Amino acid sequence: MLEIHGLKGLQGNVGKVLGSSGWITVDQQRINAFADATGDHQWIHVDVDRAAAGPFGAPIAHGFLTLSLIPLLSSEAVSVTGMKAKINYGCNKVRFPSPVRVGARLRDTVELTEVNVKSSGIQVVMTHTIEIEGEERPACIAEAVTIMIPED
Repeated sequence: MLEIHGLKGLQGNVGKVLGSSGWITVDQQRINAFADATGDHQWIHVDVDRAAAGPFGAPIAHGFLTLSLIPLLSSEAVSVTGMKAKINYGCNKVRFPSPVRVGARLRDTVELTEVNVKSSGIQVVMTHTIEIEGEERPACIAEAVTIMIPED
């Protein structure tokens, strides 16, 4: 895991790939738990038999489930120290180029895209590419924006 310290460390890594997480398996239990948490019980996610006969040949993870894995996965790739708070500010752009079939393994490759000093803190944009093991196209590409508040 890459450790970056403070504003200068962030500024020195703009435009660089910071690293990749380990692989995690997206199982049906995780998909069902996400469906329960969000109320999205569409059959392509939770009806194993019907989904097996459907367009993807298996249940698929919700796109937003894949997106929600970014904090877990990216924490294995990079750590930014010297901050007293890191606040999720949103996303500039999110795309889901490829479905994630149940049992697929995912990892996140993180690139530091932008660093801007604002009155509210340091605005950091990281591009996350969620890869599917053995697949050419990624599951998700997201530009996540975080406000980081430096320690005094």
